[in-house]
Amino acid sequence: MRIGAKVPNSGSLPAERGIAAMAAELERAGFESLWVSDHVVMTERVDSRYPFAADGKVTWAPDTPYFDAMIALASIATATERAVIGTAVLVLPQRHPVVLAKQAASVDVMSGGRLALGLGAGWLAEEFEALNVPFASRAGRFVEWVELLRACWTGAPDAYEGAHYSLPAGVLSVPIPAHPVQLLVGGHSEAARRRAGAIGDGWLAHQSATALDVDELRTGIAVSREAALEAGRDPDALWTTLRIIDSATRADVVADALPPLAEAGVDEVVVDIDWATSGDAVDAFGALDAARASLGR
Repeated sequence: MRIGAKVPNSGSLPAERGIAAMAAELERAGFESLWVSDHVVMTERVDSRYPFAADGKVTWAPDTPYFDAMIALASIATATERAVIGTAVLVLPQRHPVVLAKQAASVDVMSGGRLALGLGAGWLAEEFEALNVPFASRAGRFVEWVELLRACWTGAPDAYEGAHYSLPAGVLSVPIPAHPVQLLVGGHSEAARRRAGAIGDGWLAHQSATALDVDELRTGIAVSREAALEAGRDPDALWTTLRIIDSATRADVVADALPPLAEAGVDEVVVDIDWATSGDAVDAFGALDAARASLGR
């Protein structure tokens, strides 16, 4: 099981401590993957239901500064050497697919082939409206954008004519990624979990350390595997990453949960770090690494 950590790219820490500096500290502590989150804009009023809170309310102030996810990854790429770097998750339908393909390929080459992308269809209708992107068609755009990303990463994509985007013949998109970029589909809806198996390289799940639900994860993994089979793809090739929020200061809780999570099919956990506590990154990784070592006994 791979052990990863969230690099804060929102709030006060990016300006106070630096995204690159925090990423380097996490890698030195032993973390094997480093992840950032994504919002282009927020709105003063949010009526959309936040899917990762029981009451449906966002858990941060709307005026919280968010550093752009791809720019944050570029910074992390130059400050680290070994860790996988990725998004958990980037709202794919809001991004221009060809521009995103270029950004991702650039980051992957800069990092020496360490990029993974967690991609979501999005939940915040107000953000889509602010960006002049139709919210109702986000699922269709998501599917097309995945096709376009992979096509652009060949360096010379064929002409593409979709419902939402047209790419003419003769386009060159270089550099190409240094390795096949893993695309993990985020979300807990039935549609998202099926897309994870049908068109993605796996599923990026999202739960709180205070409410870990192994049965839900087992069901979600089964759904994605079934969708992969139906699409003629190898279900054993799928990867499952679990982003665990509310996990800062709860490394012991996550460590205790590693055996049932591994049994359910989770390949990776991504935790939060308490940046106010000196040495927490080292302590958290140590606790998780010790628990991981016991999985094979």
